[in-house]
Formats: sequence, structure tokens, C-alpha cells
Amino acid sequence: MELTAVLTHAEEGGFIALNPETGTTTQGETIEEAIDNLKDATALYLAEFPLTKGGHPVVTMFTVPVSA
Repeated sequence: MELTAVLTHAEEGGFIALNPETGTTTQGETIEEAIDNLKDATALYLAEFPLTKGGHPVVTMFTVPVSA
């Protein structure tokens, strides 16, 4: 099953990994470790709560104006 991984830098170092299809989130010191941890967490989640709908989420970017 192919799922989405969204990675961001963690404030304390390393990376936070999110799977938007299931909402599972984890972290790791490297991108590879964060993705491996996300695979494990998502597999455990799906064992209890199988996905009932398919398709990938739409991932895009947007700008928010920031006043100085």
C-alpha cells in the first residue's frame, strides 16, 4: 500500500513525520529513521483501523501575510 509522508524539521532536532491518510505521527533523527518509524506506527494503526477509502490527499503550499 502506498501512503503519503509529510516531513518537517523538529524544533529539538531531527524530523517529524506525518501520514495524513491515517493521522499517525512520529519522529526520527534522520529522514530515513523518521520514515521507518512512520511505517511502523502506521502499520500498527492500520492493523486496528483499516482504511475504508482510497486515494491520496492533496498536498499544496499557501502563503500567509506576516506583518513586520
